[in-house]
Amino acid sequence: MCNCNPTESLALGLKKRLYGTGMTVGTAESCTGGNIAALIASVPGASDYFLGSVVSYAVPVKESLLGVPPETIEQFGVVSEEVARSMAEGIRNRIGCTYSVSTTGLAGPSGDERNPVGTVCIGVSGPRGTVSLKKTFPYDRKGNISHFSTFAVRILLSFIENDLNCCEISSETIMF
Repeated sequence: MCNCNPTESLALGLKKRLYGTGMTVGTAESCTGGNIAALIASVPGASDYFLGSVVSYAVPVKESLLGVPPETIEQFGVVSEEVARSMAEGIRNRIGCTYSVSTTGLAGPSGDERNPVGTVCIGVSGPRGTVSLKKTFPYDRKGNISHFSTFAVRILLSFIENDLNCCEISSETIMF
């Protein structure tokens, strides 16, 4: 019987897929506050494939460091698939990683007029394109952050597998 932590298993899966390949990954996080980067970096050997992260909690940081256009935020809102895509592309461009994952959402305790508490938008970008998706989780703040982070790594792994197997890259083909 395995006493494995599912989160550790995902981080190890990422290592198994990327270690020694020359492919790299980066993260752009808002609502997860660096939790995804911490998960990835917790695995020995992560420095081989993990280049870094930007925690962009504030809108000006999303715009200045990740290159998210102000018009995108104004039109779609900061918690949107469009902003998540832009964040994922922005971190790839800024640090030069092969793949990236981003999160923007509302962990709690409150939501807004567009999105309830527990809403996360995840963007994933790679050489063959960028996709995003939106999902809502029913947990408290701490639980939402944990689930957002694990879900994002799961989406990243699925995206990489599809990309490497030359499958179509779209939010519908990403398995989660």
